[in-house]
Amino acid sequence: MTANEDQEMELEALRSIYEGDEGFKEISPVSFQFRIGDLEDTKAFILDITWPEMYPESAPQISLDAFFNNRLSAETKQLILLKLEEQVETNLGTAMMYTLFEWAKENQEGLMENHKPVVTAVTLTPSSEVTSTGPTSRKREKKEQLTKSQKRRIINRTDNKGELPRGWDWVDVIKHLSKTGGKDDD
Repeated sequence: MTANEDQEMELEALRSIYEGDEGFKEISPVSFQFRIGDLEDTKAFILDITWPEMYPESAPQISLDAFFNNRLSAETKQLILLKLEEQVETNLGTAMMYTLFEWAKENQEGLMENHKPVVTAVTLTPSSEVTSTGPTSRKREKKEQLTKSQKRRIINRTDNKGELPRGWDWVDVIKHLSKTGGKDDD
């Protein structure tokens, strides 16, 4: 069998095995993501595996660069990759995706035993404690977000210079007349 035939057979098997499994995601016919552990679990991680052209004769590329894995320390990622590469070496030449996924699931506790979640802390201060120390700490005004249809209406009302035609808002016209008076007020 050629590498392509092996890949097609393994892809078909993976699709049937992991059909409906939320942890498995096929990015492309040669690229996959598999979540080890539950979403809420601090010891969960996502494996990114990509097949090279000659897979399974050559080793797949394994990565832990998914955003989900940002809470893993560099040492933990290194340990996981090292252990998975050992599994790849023992299974080289055979379809190994299912074996790698299941091995990682079974050995998750061992892989994560020294894991300490990386936490990026965000501290919130109540608005009453915010003090102004000068022009650099001036509060930004939040811009009002408009929908596409609101933007279209504004553009349709403007002329070629981007200005609204005179008297477009009758409320403004009434306010102006009440301040300045009309022709009959002489």
